[in-house]
Amino acid sequence: MTAAGLSDQDYRCLADFRHELRRFLAFSEARARAVGLNPQQHQLLLVVRASAPEGPSIGVLAERLVLRHHSVVELVDRLEGAGFIVRVRSEQDRRQVRVQLTPAGEGVLLELSVDHRDELRRAGPRLVRALSRVLEE
Repeated sequence: MTAAGLSDQDYRCLADFRHELRRFLAFSEARARAVGLNPQQHQLLLVVRASAPEGPSIGVLAERLVLRHHSVVELVDRLEGAGFIVRVRSEQDRRQVRVQLTPAGEGVLLELSVDHRDELRRAGPRLVRALSRVLEE
């Protein structure tokens, strides 16, 4: 046991969990790039789809993506230019801009989401086992 209360086994468990997590993230990044997106763009599309029907604001996207407002604006600009999303003025507050998926955005997100769900079904048990070992006392 080290001074911080972690054993060699604790470090092995943490390393194993990080490895399994990284394997999934590498899969996710590769799949996004295969359809012409970077990982943040994929995540933005997912957040838009998971939001209320009127779509999220830039501020909500920034919060959910853990990015600064101006970085999200750049992501939205690129995705809008690619035809995957549109900006729509809120009906309730015309000052508020919402982001919505286009049919092309829905299509690419559906493809990625099916692939991710299938990969999680394969990799999930390894991830859960690795996390469970970290959480055990």
